[in-house]
Amino acid sequence: MYTFDTPYRVRYADTDKMGFMYYGHYSKLYEIARVESLRSLGIRYKDMEDAGIIMPVVQNNSRYIAPAKYDDLLNIRLYLKKMPDRKVIFEYEIFNEEEILIHKGETILVFMDVAKQKVIDTPANVKDALKPFFEG
Repeated sequence: MYTFDTPYRVRYADTDKMGFMYYGHYSKLYEIARVESLRSLGIRYKDMEDAGIIMPVVQNNSRYIAPAKYDDLLNIRLYLKKMPDRKVIFEYEIFNEEEILIHKGETILVFMDVAKQKVIDTPANVKDALKPFFEG
């Protein structure tokens, strides 16, 4: 299993009139965690795009447990519980500064060849980077 943590401070622009982070912004936190987790493995999303591979989201699920508020420092924890194949399932837990779980989410993405507009297997460099986390 692969896990990755990244911080995020809730900005004023993230909040609604109630002072809570607007529900639609949680997907942004998922993307931040995905991009930064790949970067930590030496994989830049921009390089994949330049090579003609994109990762569209095909499913997105969110569970709101407690609100994030303006100026909260959040910890976004990403999990890959199984090695990706033609799709990759990212799971997320978001904790507030008191380390209380406030949100859970999941996104399912596929790898796609842009030129052919076809779903493809996980690129070899992604498999190679993740392999150590799933061996043994």
